[in-house]
Amino acid sequence: MKLQKLISRLQQKHHRKLDLSLERTFDLLNKLGNPQDKLNNVISVVGTNSKYSICQSLKAILNQSGYKCNLYLSPHLQSYTERFVFNDKEINEEILINLLEDVEKTLGYGQATLFEILTCAYLKYCEQFKENITLIEAGLFHKFDSTNVFKKNLASIIGSVGLDHLQWIENKTIEGIIHEKTANLLDSNIFVNKQDNKKIKSKIEKALINNQSKKYFFGTDFNILKAENSFIQYEDKDGSIILPEPNILGDHQLSNISTSISASRKLFNIKDKDIKNAIIKIDLKGRLQEIKFGKLKKIIGSNRLVCDGGHNINAAKAITKWIKQQNQDVHLVIGMMKDKDHQGFIECFKNNVKSITLIDIPNQAGSIPKEDFKNKLNGIKKKINLCNSIEESIQSINKYQNNICLIVGSLYLVGEVLNLN
Repeated sequence: MKLQKLISRLQQKHHRKLDLSLERTFDLLNKLGNPQDKLNNVISVVGTNSKYSICQSLKAILNQSGYKCNLYLSPHLQSYTERFVFNDKEINEEILINLLEDVEKTLGYGQATLFEILTCAYLKYCEQFKENITLIEAGLFHKFDSTNVFKKNLASIIGSVGLDHLQWIENKTIEGIIHEKTANLLDSNIFVNKQDNKKIKSKIEKALINNQSKKYFFGTDFNILKAENSFIQYEDKDGSIILPEPNILGDHQLSNISTSISASRKLFNIKDKDIKNAIIKIDLKGRLQEIKFGKLKKIIGSNRLVCDGGHNINAAKAITKWIKQQNQDVHLVIGMMKDKDHQGFIECFKNNVKSITLIDIPNQAGSIPKEDFKNKLNGIKKKINLCNSIEESIQSINKYQNNICLIVGSLYLVGEVLNLN
């Protein structure tokens, strides 16, 4: 409660929740002694999707090879402490409270959004671990994001890029999105993840043409292949590696892993054996995460319970591919925020699931009410069910045997699921 009260107070430091600008961030960092300039081994991760997966995959590989890592993530699922990882450990809540209070005092009567304050606080505390590898997941876009404050870095990694958060930019096209994510990338090394199609990859190549970095593209400079017998092979110009199957769901994660492998080999010359051992240790919270025990697992009975925070079209396509590989019927439970492409998201699933149930996201004023959600789906020829709670929606699937309950649509929803469980 103390942390949440502090967060609520910090949210009042700027009248807008989101305000794309770097001026306030640099002002606060200057007051804090410009800690961003003291970090020696920064890797920036940008993109619409796959940022979290790439960060966790690369961290697992680096840890296996003996490197210590710091990790800045957003958003969190259950606690703000998840965003602050130093020396491979999530920050203690009391330490985070003290850190944020110190930054609040430094800010004084100045203005900053909550995300800007969190980012500056992270960078300040990171000074204590400045020789570690620091993985920074960008927030919204990158050009005016408060994580875009470094003069140099080891590399930038571009995850998959797609249409999302269009309300915040003038050029509401894929070219506009790509520009926001790539225009200010530093000259160092750039690794580009697998994209939804060749056109997007080509547009990214064009956007980066004046960037002097060494560039490595999925499909051109590195690749990963999976045969029907689950045989997985990574390959780049340094040779190929036969990989064990990771303990995470979804073949789309293989491309994310491959991008992390490419970065680890080019930047750190990681040995093949360390890469192989790391693959089976990757843990992705809220990304096709199967809940195997707890309160909600008991409610679902003999069925499987899986949750994923995917909330845009590209995420829906990736999740749908996983659904098609299952030999079980899948029942979809969905809650989303108001600013998403609700109909487009549902369209990806409608022919691949046995049922669709809409729910409100608890404790989120920005979520779309299930009734309004349903009204936006009038053109979809599939019965849409409504439930009043997460528990009720899961209970409604209990009548089936050996099916899958898949909860999707928002990381906020996944956080509530994990808290309930």
